[in-house]
Amino acid sequence: MKRQLVIGAVTLLAGSLFAADAKDDVKNAAKKLAGAGGYAWKSTVEAAGGGGGGGGGMRPGPTEGKIGKDGLAMLTMTRGENTTEAVVMGTKGAIKTADGWQSLAEAAEGGGGGGQPGRGGFMARRLQNFKAPAAEAEDLAGKTKELKKVDDAFSGELTEEAVKGLLAFGPGRGGGEGPTVSNAKGSVKFWLKDGVLAKYEYQVKGTMSFNGNDREIDRTTKVEIKDVGTAKVEVPEDAKKKL
Repeated sequence: MKRQLVIGAVTLLAGSLFAADAKDDVKNAAKKLAGAGGYAWKSTVEAAGGGGGGGGGMRPGPTEGKIGKDGLAMLTMTRGENTTEAVVMGTKGAIKTADGWQSLAEAAEGGGGGGQPGRGGFMARRLQNFKAPAAEAEDLAGKTKELKKVDDAFSGELTEEAVKGLLAFGPGRGGGEGPTVSNAKGSVKFWLKDGVLAKYEYQVKGTMSFNGNDREIDRTTKVEIKDVGTAKVEVPEDAKKKL
């Protein structure tokens, strides 16, 4: 009996150690990507049932970006038939609107647009919480219940709180409450190449409640990394003035 208990304890300990090692492997791969001197990426969103997948009613399209070793990122975001350019540097950024380049704060508050932020304002508010892929992947790895190596990928379930954060829009405009999320579930996968993060994807599901309306969300985000160490970021002068 004692022997069985010891074997069981050793098995559990070994499993937890392997899970910890898997998390460390992914986090280290993300850190190597961040320190590679720049990279480019393409992010795509697939929403079950079509629509925006909880993104303001806009059909999701790809986001392509480049980030330099100094952390300056240039993004091109497609939503429906519209394409928007943005620049982000830490907590600051700028977005190209119908009124030209505006800081994220200006666009979020409807600056230059009669106090109505519209599509550009919605994106600006989202970009105020922007995380580059390397940072996002490291954060996601830390928010898994555990990670396991399966075939050529590391995979695991996300915690409920992590999924809620990915599904929710954040606080409402004017200081109001944002939507609430229930039945939150999610998973994530990471692929490495030569010890560096090469690709990751995560799926989030849940029921979003806002202003008395419930909406079922089922969204998968895929991020592919390329041009590691060679990507160059070129920012328009008008955008630099807004940083």
